[in-house]
Amino acid sequence: MKNIQIIDGAANATFSLFQATEDEFAAIFPDGREMILVEDVIALLGEDGAGRVLERLWGRPILKREVVGIHGTLFYESEHRREYLPVSGREVDWPSGSINPAQRALFAQHRE
Repeated sequence: MKNIQIIDGAANATFSLFQATEDEFAAIFPDGREMILVEDVIALLGEDGAGRVLERLWGRPILKREVVGIHGTLFYESEHRREYLPVSGREVDWPSGSINPAQRALFAQHRE
């Protein structure tokens, strides 16, 4: 199972985590992505396809203290963040001005 953190605009800022099967994760995060807006998931899978995958996801919440790794971030109500996300949807591709020197060094080691 892969863990997905949900970032949304809710005032409670819970940013819950849910578990996805390998197939569900690959459907939500294609091509090695680790971050995606829900609008893009819907564009990729269609309303019905996205609904089916996400409905299963909501049935598998996991406590933060039990998570061993966050594999992906799914953004809701976040169109305003689009311009800041790497086009690749990969954490290692953040622009160098958005991260600190230690992150730049770490991410450079993991780029293809």
